[in-house]
Amino acid sequence: MSGYDDRDGKIWMDGQLVEWRDANVHILTHALHYASSVFEGERLYDGKIFLSRKHSERLLKSGEMMDMPIPYTVDEIEAAKRAVVEANGLTNAYVRVVAWRGAGEDMGVSSARNPVRMAVAAWAWGDYYGDAKMQGAKLDIAKWKRPSPETIPTAAKAAGLYMICTMSKHAAEAKGCSDALFMDYRGYVAEATGANVFFVKDGEVHTPLPDAILNGLTRQTVIGMLQARGIAVHERHIMPEEMEGFEQCWLTGSAAEVTPVGQIGEHRFEVGTLTREIAEAYEKLVRS
Repeated sequence: MSGYDDRDGKIWMDGQLVEWRDANVHILTHALHYASSVFEGERLYDGKIFLSRKHSERLLKSGEMMDMPIPYTVDEIEAAKRAVVEANGLTNAYVRVVAWRGAGEDMGVSSARNPVRMAVAAWAWGDYYGDAKMQGAKLDIAKWKRPSPETIPTAAKAAGLYMICTMSKHAAEAKGCSDALFMDYRGYVAEATGANVFFVKDGEVHTPLPDAILNGLTRQTVIGMLQARGIAVHERHIMPEEMEGFEQCWLTGSAAEVTPVGQIGEHRFEVGTLTREIAEAYEKLVRS
């Protein structure tokens, strides 16, 4: 399979569709040097992007939090996504919207005079964790910790927040795992490298309070689904040693969807009835 830079198709870039291979930026683009970039990852199901407007709204909010005002409205972002999907003839795909500080008059840490640019790409993409959807993903425990909100806007979906995710996922894969679970700066259970985490015990669900992690849109959707079923959901601080007593576990994210977890470090979980029911219900919801 060819690399992501060498494909046929169209990418929306700064207001127009361009050939896939021509969607390039200059080597002195500010984002390449200082991670001044925010993005969204979305899923297209049967021709419709799930929670599309919410993703566009969050992109603008992320840009605002990173002092990087994005020069497009929600409606303009929505139109760009539709244009990309149609131009590439896609009905089921992953959609990536990214905004960044480009090259300009500034080439130091400060970049206020450089333009904020935006692009939208989409491609066919299967299950994020492969066959883990059936047997349960195996997770390593990351050596890095998610940062304090006092160090960076942790509610933003910003490129810089993912640097330790890349390192942690590489380390996990080297051990034969699918992903890694982070603790936060206080030592509480936080999230995986690109997904939120849920646990089940005695018929009730426990998930980390999103006070230092991204409150994922899929996370919010799944909490609503559980509450609609009358299942108690406890959003709280979870200590690592509590994992020993949990019976089931799953991950949520736009890419991950709802993925069962079979093991985190030394802790094992069953891919139980509730996990499968929520995964199946989510699959129906996104295609409804």
